[in-house]
Amino acid sequence: MDASGDRDADAHDEQSGRVRRLRDVVDSFVLASPARTAMIGFVLLAALFTGLLCLPVSLNDPSQHSLADAVLVAVSAVCVTGLSSVTMQEHWSPFGMGVITVAIQVGGLGILTAASLLGMAMSKRLGVRQRLMAAQATGTSQLGRVGSLLRAVLTTMIAAEVVVAALLLPRFLARGEGSGEALWHSVFYAISSFNNAGFTIHDGGGAAFADDPWILAVLATSVFVGSLGFPVIFVMSIFWRSPRSWDLHAKLTLSTSVLLVLGGWILLLVFEAANPATLGFRGWFDTAGESLFLSVMSRSGGFSTVDIAELSDSSRVLLDMLMFVGGGSGSTAGGIKVTTLAVLGLAALAEARGLVDTTAFNRRIAPSTIRLAVSVLLAGATIVAIGTMVLLAVTDEPLDDALFEVVSAFATCGLSMGVTERSTDAGLYVLSALMLVGRLGTITLASALSERSQKRRFRYAEERPIIG
Repeated sequence: MDASGDRDADAHDEQSGRVRRLRDVVDSFVLASPARTAMIGFVLLAALFTGLLCLPVSLNDPSQHSLADAVLVAVSAVCVTGLSSVTMQEHWSPFGMGVITVAIQVGGLGILTAASLLGMAMSKRLGVRQRLMAAQATGTSQLGRVGSLLRAVLTTMIAAEVVVAALLLPRFLARGEGSGEALWHSVFYAISSFNNAGFTIHDGGGAAFADDPWILAVLATSVFVGSLGFPVIFVMSIFWRSPRSWDLHAKLTLSTSVLLVLGGWILLLVFEAANPATLGFRGWFDTAGESLFLSVMSRSGGFSTVDIAELSDSSRVLLDMLMFVGGGSGSTAGGIKVTTLAVLGLAALAEARGLVDTTAFNRRIAPSTIRLAVSVLLAGATIVAIGTMVLLAVTDEPLDDALFEVVSAFATCGLSMGVTERSTDAGLYVLSALMLVGRLGTITLASALSERSQKRRFRYAEERPIIG
C-alpha cells in the first residue's frame, strides 16, 4: 500500500515538474518578446475565425464558399478594419454574422488584453507576465497602472457599447424595423463603431443612414471616442475635473485628433461642396454634416455615406493622409498614430526655431521618442509603398485606387474604392497581410522580429552630413 502510494506521489511530482517546465518555457518566451506573442496570437485568432467562416453553416449559400473571402473577412474583423470582398448580409448566414461580430469584439479588445483580463479574473491578480502583456497591448509603460487600466478597458468598452446601442435602438425602431431586428442592428453597429471596424449590414452600407443625422452623430461619436485609446480614456476618467492633470500623451492625442478632424472637415467641405456625385446636390446642413462624418471616419472608422470612388482627387489624397495617420496609441484605430504626427511636427517646429529641446504643454519630449516617431513613420511609409507595388503586380487596378486601398488596409480604416470587392484572390491575400501588419503596428512588428536592444559602451566621433 505504501509502495503504491509512493509510486502515485512520484508520478504526480513528475507530472507537476513537466507542467512547471512547460510554464517556464511559455513564460520565458512571452517575457523575451511580448510583441512576438501578439503577432502569433493575432495570426492564430485570424486562423480560428477563418475556419469558422469556412463552415457551411456560416454561409447563406455553401456553394459560394471561397477561402480568400473567408480569410479577408476574418482578418478584417479581427483587425477591426471593415474591408469586405462580399456583401455582408447576402453572403453570410446569421451564424456567420455572429462569428464576425465576436471577431470584431475580440479584435477590438485585443488578444493580449483579453488574455491578461482572463488571467486577472482567474487569479484575482496580475503577475509580471500578465502586466508585460497588458502593457504591450494597452500602450503603457507603467506596469503598476496595468491592473486599473485593464479594468478601465473592459468597463469602458462594455459601457460605451451599451450606451451606443441604447441610443441607436429607438432610431432603428422608428425606421420601421421589428424589435428583434432593431436590437440586433443596434448591438452590431455599437460594436462595429466603438471598435472602429466600419462593417455595415444594411443595403447600401452607411449611405442607408445619410438621411438620419441622429444615427450619423451617434456612430461618429462612438468612433471618435474609440479612436482616442484606452490610456487616454483612463487618464480622462480619473482627472475629468482637472484637465491640467492629464499626462502629455492624453493632451497630445486629444488636441491632435481634434485638429485633424476639424481640418479634414473644412477641406472636405471645400473639395466636395460642388461635387454633384457626392455632396454637391445636398443642402448646406447635410453637406456640412456628412463632411464632418467622413472626416471622423477617415481616422479609422470606415463608415461612409457617399461612394468613395466618386470623391474628387483632392479628397482622395486628403483621405490617404488622414487614414495613414489614424487614431490614438492603444486604441482600436490603426495608422502610425496621432502622437507620432504630433511629435514629428513639434520636433520640426523646434528645429525651425533653433531650439535644442522639443517641448509641448510645458514638458520636454525625449530624443528617443522622436527617433521612435521617425522610425514609425518610415516603417509605415515603406510598408505602404511595398504593399502598393505588390497589389499592382497581382491586380489590374490603377495606381490611385490601389494606393488608397493599401493605405486603408494598413491603417485598418475600411474605406474602399471598390478594389477589395473586385480583387483577385491574390489581391485579397495581400490586403489581408497588410491589415495584420497594420493592426499589430509597425513598432510591434519590428520589435517582434528583432533582437533585444543593446547599449554600446562607446561613442563615435560626431560629424554632421549635409541635410536638405
